[in-house]
Amino acid sequence: MAQKFYSEQNLKFTLYDVHGIESLLEYDYFRDYSRESFDMILDTAKKIATDFMFPITSEMDKNPPEYTGDTIKVHAAVRPFMKTSGDGGWINALFPYEEGGQQMPVSIYNACQFIFAAANYSISVYPSLTHGAVDLIYSYGSEEIKEKYATNMVAGKWQGTMALTEPEAGSSLSDVKTTAVPTEHGYYLINGQKTFISAGDHDGVDNIVHLMLARIKGAPAGVKGLSLFVVPKMRINDKGKLEFNDVSCAGCYHKMGYRGAPIAQLAMGENDDCRGYLVGEANRGLAYMFQMMNGARIHVGAGAAGISSAAYHAALEYCRERLQGRRITEKDPTKPQIPIIEHADVKRMLAAQRGIIEGSLSLIVYAGKLLDLTLVAQGEEKERCELLLDFLTPIVKSYPSEMGLFSTSLAIQCLGGYGYSDEFPVEQYMRDVRIHPIHEGTTGIQAMDLLGRKVVMKSGRAMSIYLEEVGKTVGAAKGIAELAPYADKLKRALDLLGEVTASLVGIAMKGETDRFLADATLYLELSEIICVAWQWLAQGIAAGTALGAASESDRDFLEGKIYVMRYFFEYDLPRIEGLRARLMNAADGLTVSMRPEHFTD
Repeated sequence: MAQKFYSEQNLKFTLYDVHGIESLLEYDYFRDYSRESFDMILDTAKKIATDFMFPITSEMDKNPPEYTGDTIKVHAAVRPFMKTSGDGGWINALFPYEEGGQQMPVSIYNACQFIFAAANYSISVYPSLTHGAVDLIYSYGSEEIKEKYATNMVAGKWQGTMALTEPEAGSSLSDVKTTAVPTEHGYYLINGQKTFISAGDHDGVDNIVHLMLARIKGAPAGVKGLSLFVVPKMRINDKGKLEFNDVSCAGCYHKMGYRGAPIAQLAMGENDDCRGYLVGEANRGLAYMFQMMNGARIHVGAGAAGISSAAYHAALEYCRERLQGRRITEKDPTKPQIPIIEHADVKRMLAAQRGIIEGSLSLIVYAGKLLDLTLVAQGEEKERCELLLDFLTPIVKSYPSEMGLFSTSLAIQCLGGYGYSDEFPVEQYMRDVRIHPIHEGTTGIQAMDLLGRKVVMKSGRAMSIYLEEVGKTVGAAKGIAELAPYADKLKRALDLLGEVTASLVGIAMKGETDRFLADATLYLELSEIICVAWQWLAQGIAAGTALGAASESDRDFLEGKIYVMRYFFEYDLPRIEGLRARLMNAADGLTVSMRPEHFTD
């Protein structure tokens, strides 16, 4: 089955032609890079993904982690992969030089994460999680914590995690019950439980270092009383040796997909000897966590898009090889059968997948570039990038995640009955992608973040900036005869978005917050479709510009781009009309007025 899991041509087209990533080289922070070094990084990621990660994707799914009673046994490839990630600088790639990093642009790093996720999502998360944990240590940890813990983490010797979720709290972090009691020795005694902790315990490294939210005794209730701690499984004692830190693995969840990475249940302080080391200031833990949220949520989007890409390429290969039926106008049953890719409905399903995957990837690259610009831009440009990134993040996280389910389902449909069997890989991809609408904030949470916070923050300035940026693309497309009709369609979609937003904000201004947010997920869906249409129009402009001087080998790719752009505008964008109809009637509060008793057995 398929040996290809992503399109290198499309990835580079998106980076260079659509989003002009080379413009970052104008800033001193990225002066040591070049187009050639970017390509070298992408080529290295491709080699690791192709030679090491992709061949064991199915094997890791069929042989998931096992809880042994005190730890979790994972695939033997995890340990060498973590070492490779450390030795190759993948864990510290984004950090500045003064922290021992490489100052790699986020946009290039995220492109590599997309490649890794497409090759083998499960194994890709081990170093990615470690990077997120180290990022917080470098940003807010003491020099002692950096020296003791971060050094081994960036080397790939120790795993890093984010330990937020608890059995009774879930997404409601204000209900976190894990406690931290200060001692005269400079550390805190931690007691509590954490659940659904990705890579929260395993034998693929020598130690696990948790970045954990806990509540210091006497702290305020709710999220304002949460603090951030480094809580290692094995702490470093006075002799510089590792000793058990009273962090026990209480179990490993058995998942429908994403099986190659363990999700652990943890118990801290069963022997009253779990030591936690405060990161930054007390009661500011959640604020620190939000530093990494934009990056983490973009990574979730990249992971979903990568998995969907792998499913698409498996389906594409099958559709090219599978012979079945004849053209609808062919009446002679003695004529040879044709590849199913020649049937219009199969082309529709493949086009739909490309619309989702390549639209998502474009948005992910754009968000990465915005993150890069927040590091190097100054003044008004920096503020615009920060606000635009904040506004887009819920969309970047949720659209690839939710539509990844549809895309991978279409891949299964392309294979028919074979797709439903585990002799072919697409059923695994659908199971793997299912986690993405859940972790790092469910789709419902992203929706309330977009409508309840991002749309109205700073008196709507973030949304205004977004509309200005989309308007620039519309203006550019209007000057191209072939694209002008699509520019008009997107302009009408923006007007529709403005109408719906004004209606919903009007409900909020009446103090009816429950009705305002009741259909936030539908508002997110509406916004996503329009946002991805914007990305497709930008790709259409780039493809049309490149077509004039294109080689014969590139022409099919570029013409295909324009066809898929047209598909998205003609098949997907019209869905906003149905969403508009519902959202304009949100004042009826239909789901708000429902009572639990109405859901009878």
